[in-house]
Amino acid sequence: MFETCKTPEDGHEKLLAWLQKAGIVYGAVLATIRNHLDNICNYFLNRTSSGVMEGINNRIKLIKRQAYDFVNFTNFSSRLLACLSH
Repeated sequence: MFETCKTPEDGHEKLLAWLQKAGIVYGAVLATIRNHLDNICNYFLNRTSSGVMEGINNRIKLIKRQAYDFVNFTNFSSRLLACLSH
């Protein structure tokens, strides 16, 4: 559906139809999807998601957890640049 729908309205319609079918399998998760349905349908405006940014944030958190022995921000920022610059 994410490849074939051209407008947010069309995506909204198809997602609602899918939610009807998926209720048996996914149960409680569907309430969360319904609460965020308008934001999910915004994907169809520009065909972009926040996935890349989420990945970068997770990588930064991992580096931060590994950086307990860094004594200043310069060392931490150098490590971030080294890990995220490829």
